[in-house]
Amino acid sequence: MQDKKRKIFTPQMLKFEMLNVLCNPYTHIFGVGLPILLAMLITKVAVSQLPAEELHPMVATSVYLGMGTLIPMAVLLMGYAVSYAQELSKGIPERMHLFGIKNSVLFYNRALVQLIFLTAAFLLFFLTGFLFSDIQKPEFSGLVIYVACMVVFSAICLAIAHGIACMCRNFGKTYCISMILYFAFMILGGMMGISYENLPKWAQTAAKLLPVTYINRDFYKIWTGESYHYMPMVQSYLFLGAVSGILLFVALRDRN
Repeated sequence: MQDKKRKIFTPQMLKFEMLNVLCNPYTHIFGVGLPILLAMLITKVAVSQLPAEELHPMVATSVYLGMGTLIPMAVLLMGYAVSYAQELSKGIPERMHLFGIKNSVLFYNRALVQLIFLTAAFLLFFLTGFLFSDIQKPEFSGLVIYVACMVVFSAICLAIAHGIACMCRNFGKTYCISMILYFAFMILGGMMGISYENLPKWAQTAAKLLPVTYINRDFYKIWTGESYHYMPMVQSYLFLGAVSGILLFVALRDRN
């Protein structure tokens, strides 16, 4: 069992994938810097318009919980997809295969490195929130659920990104599709200044299928331990998870 693990996760492969992440400007600009900047700016603007100071923590917390979804969207949907598409266009996975490194092994090492980077990005994101904004401390159950939701959502984004890169195998096409999905999730999730209630009916129908809608709109209740009806959120995760699972299955089957 230990030999099998050594073949899947090796220091050399993990170092290679970590360098890929750290040298990718998209992950730093859109996955770390932009969420922090947007969360701080939106919080400051929203708080300045409130008549009562006791509402400041609620607004700040809601903004940060919603903006947290930008991290996996940017790091994975954009950064990972574009980086892997470039590798595919240069034939790097094929060269790795000549040395006995399967594409599935590359994917597992990438997934672990992405998890490490996302963890660091989230810690930095919420650290700035607690230092410079009035974010409320969560209930233990709320924190656990939020972490679980972000992990699952990140896995979905990774699967979608991997599938898109494998099907396009081109920087331009992959960047275009991932960018469209990135902004579509932001708009439908209510992170571009348009609330769910103000969307057209067809857009509301699409928004109901996305976990970002519920995280941005409702997660404050879960964070603070209030009662919440989870079924619509769970259904959105199941739908998007099924789509990403099909993409990933097709990608791994065709590439191995």
